[in-house]
Amino acid sequence: MINIQSFTFNAFQENTYVLYDETSEAVIIDPGCYEQNEQEELREFIADKNLKVTELVNTHCHVDHVLGNSFVKRTFKVPFRIHHEELSTLKSVEAYGPAYGFHAYEPLEPDAFFKEGEKIRFGNSTLDILFVPGHSVGHVAFYSPDFDFCIGGDVLFYRSIGRYDLPGGDYKVLMNSIKTKLFSLPDQTVVYPGHGPATKIADEKKFNPFMQ
Repeated sequence: MINIQSFTFNAFQENTYVLYDETSEAVIIDPGCYEQNEQEELREFIADKNLKVTELVNTHCHVDHVLGNSFVKRTFKVPFRIHHEELSTLKSVEAYGPAYGFHAYEPLEPDAFFKEGEKIRFGNSTLDILFVPGHSVGHVAFYSPDFDFCIGGDVLFYRSIGRYDLPGGDYKVLMNSIKTKLFSLPDQTVVYPGHGPATKIADEKKFNPFMQ
């Protein structure tokens, strides 16, 4: 069984996720921990659960989702992977981060890249990688067909969708990602987004105003 622990970090109220299973192996997704107290909250959870972090991954590389990358890499000594099309998005954070008050941001180069069709593996568990651009050029989501959930980043929110007015964003591409990738998942799939509460695919098909 995959356990999902969420944290809400930084001024953008970004959702960071730790996924772990019965082996105590874990993967950290989108660490937004910037302040020291946020970093300690994440570190203490890992220690209290006696987890072994095996990998760090980003759904995408906007500033609010990558602020804790260097901290996680340094603390847990794990490889860091993104989609290769997000590399320019990641590299740009160092230039614009201070404009949002993140003067202490530490840039981090990825160790490797992943692509759609590959899997994230930890313990006895796997996550499918779905390519869902539109909010950013190399955005991905991580889907568990065994447990009916998806870590969706900033693509689909509770009754909303991700922004498409940022560099690399595209409304038509975003809507296509939602309709052809996320909405092709089973209706009972729970989506854990990059901001705000979780939702279900069936509910967003029916109630999301952008889908009407």
